[in-house]
Amino acid sequence: MTPAALEDLWRECAPHVLAALVHRYGDFDTSEDAVQEALLAAARQWPVEGLPDNPRGWLVRVASRRLLDLWRADRARSAREEALVRDGSSPGEVPDRDDSLTLLLLCCHPALTRSSQVALTLRAVGGLSTEQIAHAFLVPEATMAQRISRAKARLRDLGAPFATPAVEELPDRVAAVAHVLYLVFTEGHTATTGGGLTDTSLATEAIRLTRRLHHHLPTAGEVSGLLALMLLTHARRDARVSADGALVPLAEQDRTRWDQPLIAEGIRLVEEVLPVGTVGPYQLQAAIAAVHAEAATASGTDWLQIETLYRMLDGLTSSPVVRLNHAVAVAAVDGAAAALALVEPLLEDPQLRRSHRVHAVHAHLLEAAGRTGEAREAFAVAARLATSIPEQRYLNDRAGTGSRPIR
Repeated sequence: MTPAALEDLWRECAPHVLAALVHRYGDFDTSEDAVQEALLAAARQWPVEGLPDNPRGWLVRVASRRLLDLWRADRARSAREEALVRDGSSPGEVPDRDDSLTLLLLCCHPALTRSSQVALTLRAVGGLSTEQIAHAFLVPEATMAQRISRAKARLRDLGAPFATPAVEELPDRVAAVAHVLYLVFTEGHTATTGGGLTDTSLATEAIRLTRRLHHHLPTAGEVSGLLALMLLTHARRDARVSADGALVPLAEQDRTRWDQPLIAEGIRLVEEVLPVGTVGPYQLQAAIAAVHAEAATASGTDWLQIETLYRMLDGLTSSPVVRLNHAVAVAAVDGAAAALALVEPLLEDPQLRRSHRVHAVHAHLLEAAGRTGEAREAFAVAARLATSIPEQRYLNDRAGTGSRPIR
């Protein structure tokens, strides 16, 4: 088995092993340490001794033994260990069950900040190392380690049970999980900072975890919509960057490079979920992505349908970001002047005024309206605010020369 295949197997097994230990012993922090010890043991032994018949069971047994060793080394927990011994428990009795959904819900406990939910989800459920998570979000490893430690300590102080939340709490908790996965995917799809436009590994991990959530909740419309949105967006990944690493706008992308199997899967999910139940924001965003995916050429895009979908989405969210994207669709349907009337108030919106995106859209619209000098100034402002190097290069280029379509 190749090192890459072993790493994939460890990542797949890790959340199940952690969930099994937390379900049995109830100590998230120590269980997580024990799982990491078991993975290190596997990294040493499996390449030499061969893959066990039941890798997950092997990891559960080794992690359980390590957890008990950690407890024995901690005198403050001696009473707890003795209670386990009196109960007749043994490492081999940890049930082999799939508690990964419960683990996801626990990592997104409402008492945690959103950044802590993201970090803990990637660490405990995604199987990423602290170093990998820190690298993805461009913070020092020590900072990320502290964030994860504080999150685990908060759960311990709360005495948060490893159990499915009460029925009345479940919708909000699932919504939090979906939002965390959406944030992870968004960071992977377009990195906020750094030298690369994308972090494919982070986007892929978000899709993997969303697939798992969808597996557990196949009838949850917004979970299906989120998965469809990710698949349809990720399908364009190879066409978004040129050979020299430059950003390629949507209208200029080589659509033969789009991942057709991902598009087909995403469209199927959209078609299955939209006619059933209440339509939510992720479903509408997925429907918009599907319209783009179904267009053989940029000029063949059904912008009237996209504009209608954005109007519906704005009615649900009242989000300035949605209104900004709606303006792009309005420009394609009704012209740049109509779109500028929507965008100009957003330049002073507290959520957007420090974002390069609103200034970039404003610049494109000014250019389309023939106001070239103002457009170049707006592109320059957008370039100064952008934190991603590929986006900075693209916007600086636009501030100096040429004209290209939005996105």
